[in-house]
Amino acid sequence: MLKGKNVDRPTKKEAQDAVKTLLSWIGDDPNREGLLDTPGRVIKAYGDWFSGYESDPIDYLERVFYETDGYDEMVVLKNISFESHCEHHMAPFIGKAHVGYLPDKKVVGISKLARVVDVFSKRLQVQEKMTSQIAHSIQDVLKPKGVGVVIEGVHQCMTTRGVHKTGVSMVTNQLLGKFRTDPKTRSEFLDLISTK
Repeated sequence: MLKGKNVDRPTKKEAQDAVKTLLSWIGDDPNREGLLDTPGRVIKAYGDWFSGYESDPIDYLERVFYETDGYDEMVVLKNISFESHCEHHMAPFIGKAHVGYLPDKKVVGISKLARVVDVFSKRLQVQEKMTSQIAHSIQDVLKPKGVGVVIEGVHQCMTTRGVHKTGVSMVTNQLLGKFRTDPKTRSEFLDLISTK
């Protein structure tokens, strides 16, 4: 069960009853054999898909390493897979995130960068907001000389409903510090994450 900050959160039974209501609304019978366990499965899936509400990205970024022998070049973790859900239709959007930063005397374990992506992606999202949240959390906690985040996502709210356009992906980026102000740093980052 999700904990979260909302003290007025419905009970598990209330959530399962809501799923039954939706099953009835679409025209199916929530009491037929194939759907009897569906409300419980949906609630369990929601617990996984939206587990980002239970985590704070700061917790992952606060453990840093200073023993870097003066390393001051860019750190880039690319092709971080993610699964999220748009807050407009609750439909999945799936893709890859590329995260880079220019350290200032300290670095963070690379798995922590992936975990920050997970925290924000496992919430109802808008891709632009998620991109900004990832970049700003790294900037605010690590205080590097710059941060770059590029996200490419395929949105099921566009491919399976509405305009039904497949093969389309959306790319967003947030560049902070030297990644924004220094053309050479920006170019280096974009070259490093290029899949060409």
